[in-house]
Amino acid sequence: MSVLPESLVSWIAVAVLLFWFVGAYNRLVRLRATVLQAYGALDAALSKQLDFVQASIAAAPVEAVLNESLSSIAPLQAATTQLSTLLGATRLHPLDAGGMAALATALQVWIGAWRRQHPDDVTVFDADGTLSRPAPLVAGSAGALSGAAEPIAWPEPSAAAEIARNQFNLAVAQYNAAIAQFPALLVAWAVRLRAAAPLR
Repeated sequence: MSVLPESLVSWIAVAVLLFWFVGAYNRLVRLRATVLQAYGALDAALSKQLDFVQASIAAAPVEAVLNESLSSIAPLQAATTQLSTLLGATRLHPLDAGGMAALATALQVWIGAWRRQHPDDVTVFDADGTLSRPAPLVAGSAGALSGAAEPIAWPEPSAAAEIARNQFNLAVAQYNAAIAQFPALLVAWAVRLRAAAPLR
């Protein structure tokens, strides 16, 4: 008894299944590449924000640093170092959900440290890049209800980081939706593609 199909219909069925598998796999790989490309833009925007904060720490006059308690500058320096380290680690595996969760936590700590150090230098942009300040952001606003990430008050007054974060989150949502659909779910399981995590 042979394991190879003997009829023409069986060969056609095997060929159709093979072509479907390759097509579904290519679609998932394209979506995964889109997530990685969006992460590259996000990484560049976050690096620019880090450079801005590091330059502002370095540019602070020595007298101001000595007169001001170290309790206000040290947390910002520590949060900057932590975010820089986690950003470097996330570059290696940008689709790792645990790494992205750690990066999101470090980002929130870093933003909090910046806001304590510079309470008046806060600029908030919506996901499409429009300036949303001076309107105060309230937790549980319409953006939070629709499932979108709440805008972050970035240190550098530029919409690039918020736009890059939104594009990354959208790419992750499309990728996760694709690997959760039934036929593609089998392909994702077979080639061990895992769901990615957005940056909240």
